[in-house]
Amino acid sequence: MRTVSAGEQSPHDALDDSVRAGLRDIRATGDDPDTGGARSNSHLHTIFDAMAGSRLLDIHARRLRESGRGFYTIGSAGHESNAFVAAALRPGDPALLHYRSGAFFLMRAMQAGRTLDDALRAVLLGMLASTADPASGGRHKVWGDAALAVMPQTSTIASHLPRALGVALSLARAKRLGVPNRWQPDAVTVCSFGDASINHSTAVGALNAAGYAAVQGLPLPLLFVCEDNGIGISVPTPAGWVAAAAQRPGIKYFAAAGDDPDGAAAQAQAAADFARRRRRPALLHLTTVRYLSHAGSDVEAAYRASTEIGADRAKDPLLALGRRLGDPHLADRYAEIDACIAAIADDLADTPTLRDAAAVMAPLAPRAAAPLSAPVADDDRRREVFGAKLPEDAGPMTLAQSINAALTDSLAARPEMLVFGEDVGRKGGVYGVTRGLQQRFGAARVFDTLLDEQSILGFGLGLGVSGMLPVPEIQYLAYLHNAEDQLRGEAASLRFFSDGAFTNPLVLRVQGLAYQKGFGGHFHNDNAVAVLRDIPGLVVAVPSRPEDAAPMLRGCLTAARATGQVSVFLEPIALYHERDLHEPGDRGWLGSYSPDAVAQLGSARLHDCGTDGTDLTIVTFGNGVRMSLRVARRLAAEGRAVQVLDLRWIVPLNFDEIFRAVSGTNRVLVADETRHNAGVGEGVLAMLIDAGYPGRRLARVASRDSFVPLGDAANLVLLGEDEIERVARALLAR
Repeated sequence: MRTVSAGEQSPHDALDDSVRAGLRDIRATGDDPDTGGARSNSHLHTIFDAMAGSRLLDIHARRLRESGRGFYTIGSAGHESNAFVAAALRPGDPALLHYRSGAFFLMRAMQAGRTLDDALRAVLLGMLASTADPASGGRHKVWGDAALAVMPQTSTIASHLPRALGVALSLARAKRLGVPNRWQPDAVTVCSFGDASINHSTAVGALNAAGYAAVQGLPLPLLFVCEDNGIGISVPTPAGWVAAAAQRPGIKYFAAAGDDPDGAAAQAQAAADFARRRRRPALLHLTTVRYLSHAGSDVEAAYRASTEIGADRAKDPLLALGRRLGDPHLADRYAEIDACIAAIADDLADTPTLRDAAAVMAPLAPRAAAPLSAPVADDDRRREVFGAKLPEDAGPMTLAQSINAALTDSLAARPEMLVFGEDVGRKGGVYGVTRGLQQRFGAARVFDTLLDEQSILGFGLGLGVSGMLPVPEIQYLAYLHNAEDQLRGEAASLRFFSDGAFTNPLVLRVQGLAYQKGFGGHFHNDNAVAVLRDIPGLVVAVPSRPEDAAPMLRGCLTAARATGQVSVFLEPIALYHERDLHEPGDRGWLGSYSPDAVAQLGSARLHDCGTDGTDLTIVTFGNGVRMSLRVARRLAAEGRAVQVLDLRWIVPLNFDEIFRAVSGTNRVLVADETRHNAGVGEGVLAMLIDAGYPGRRLARVASRDSFVPLGDAANLVLLGEDEIERVARALLAR
């Protein structure tokens, strides 16, 4: 961070002096206070308070940082005209805000009946990382408050835009289905972001998806606000670029300058009214300036000319509103707000902060609290959707059939549940897993989306936080990598950064892993799961057996509804339609169906293979289960006592069940179909070694660190049954 030498005025103090002088000039010049009735307009005075409060919070944030008390200096100075956006909306309209939204937040708080002092205190608690911070409990400085319908966003790259689509989509969808929604039916979703972020693929995709939905006539009351200060940290935005990039088919474009109070107020109101009355998306292009550089550690003079910085001072939105009001007492009001912030900061000098890891991690979804029961529709409703023969009476099922039956049962029992993704509706899925669902439950609950994984996940996140139970599908695991940040930076983090005030229950079905016969190549045989194992709070299920799939899916759905859990349900494509285990026609890979069984998250399944397993335990999951069971049978035929532990969940790994299974065995082989480096097997081995299991009795086999090629060449890099058997025999020989 740049330090200020003796006698040199800091940028924030210089800005403060400039504002005070400008407000004094209003008093000295005696501007006509009755122009346009401004003086008597208490509404504009409230907006002034919000803007002045935001500006002074930024100045005090720098001072708190200098004294070692504050921890956040990315401010809103120059963007205060977003208070006009808040004023154009209702306090209950869901808001996903840009990180320069201080004035919006203060205005929203006062709209909801809070005093300015209370709103300022809430923001200062966040700056001080206090456990009393109503937004995040001291975990991050975010704009958030459940009572104000403001969802905390930690994004700086527009990754919250896809979620905003889902929130807006939920309004009409919940009303159509007759299910509860967190927001009022006539609400408008507002989502703000910066000019640099409009270039990010997430923003481009979200704007495209919004227009796509609008062109199809889907109700989408969504107000995008692009706050354009003309620079992304140090990189200038070309003149005219935002105006051109923001105008999209299906999205109504509005524009205003932040230093034109009347114009900003009028255009913000027009945009909000359009979105509310027409139930269509609008975009307000609000030109602003940026004061005090990007953040406290950023030396703006290193990349901006002094003339350019000086020119921005003439566009100060706070002084523009002051001149519009023409009130000779505004300088005094500014000083009062300054003194109020200083007093609150002093009062919070000893505010508590997070002191241990358990407290930090407390908001992560409490998995153990999920009940082991799930709703089941009554018999008449089940026969209506399944026909004369219920699935439990239809005989043994394949994995795909079991998942389809579980989705059907869950949709019948949970009216708030939605299934959507590419090709899941009319086609019934690339592999037929969702076949018949749209015909049974209608296109409002089972629907096809555009080809954009970020938007698919965003729909789910917004629907979930609004009170619905979304089950989106990503067609292939390789396609998820286009949108992983929607899981990492948005889905899994919301509960954490809102201190549990917001959750987005979600069960993401992903078709993945390798070993497809006659249809392959990297994008259809991806085994890269490392990124999913590194997201705090996420659950990853991998069903292999048909009798496990339905209970595991219900476990994910039940946890989502009970605790807001975010889960990935990773379905092994190669096992979807497999019927046999050991020999052709033995039907050993079919399984029974239970309509009410629920699996506990993290619970493993032990296959004893007819032995006590004292010689060897093979720990595996997914496709590895079938291969390992085949190997175990051959070894058992030779008198070896071998058992197979199906992890079923690769996140979290259940240490107690793993250690219980291997405690009575002499050797452990981990068979991991994912890659050797950063694969699931690494975590299992580390867990066992940490627990003191003898390393000489451990071994691991895994796929190579390679992409999966086309055709038979795939077998050269994927874990094979012969390799599992070879290493198992070598381990038994020790």
